[in-house]
Amino acid sequence: MRLALYTGIILAGGYTCLTPALAADPTGDWRVADGVANIRVAQCNGSMWGAVSWEKQPGGRDENNPDVSKKNRPTLAMATLIDMKKKPGVDQWEGQVYNAKDGQLYSATITPAGTDQLEIKGCVMGFLCGGETWTRVGPPIPLSPANAMAKGAPKPAGAAPKVQGAPQGTAQAAAPQGTSQGTTGATAPAAAPKTATTAKPGQKGAADTVGDICLLPEIAGFAH
Repeated sequence: MRLALYTGIILAGGYTCLTPALAADPTGDWRVADGVANIRVAQCNGSMWGAVSWEKQPGGRDENNPDVSKKNRPTLAMATLIDMKKKPGVDQWEGQVYNAKDGQLYSATITPAGTDQLEIKGCVMGFLCGGETWTRVGPPIPLSPANAMAKGAPKPAGAAPKVQGAPQGTAQAAAPQGTSQGTTGATAPAAAPKTATTAKPGQKGAADTVGDICLLPEIAGFAH
């Protein structure tokens, strides 16, 4: 059985080569196997979480969720990797994955494979396992500032690294009309086209409507 997840990532250009030292870090943005969405993975209060950070077709809804109250919730910013704990002695995290294609939760593991691939494997009741490989499109990200809210949690390690170039076709949040992005209070020409600015993984930006996933209510409420 092949585990097909609704949580993909687009391929953003301009990234430099990642060093082998980052191979075991699953944080960052990933493109799912079928390319329909981006998944942003971050460490939130000691666990790895993943949420949809971009959709190929905007406006998706969690219509297959068996919980009627959730059928109309947006799939953008929806948690998909849930409370994944690191396994001792290996570069692997285990927890649950939510599959919006059938509205079900599965036991799952994520395992970095080199610097640019993440293997995800899910099983139903311990068997009938399937999986797929995601491709990295954004660098690892620092610990979320939200972790400082937890007692004894490490402080965030500075600002998120800059991404070279904006994701193709992902300008889901445009700048307010009458202002140019990146220049406070500057008035843009009326006929000037809107362009996406460089976004930082894990932070809100012109092409990033999700930002720090640790601050999403669904994740923050669980983790804290």
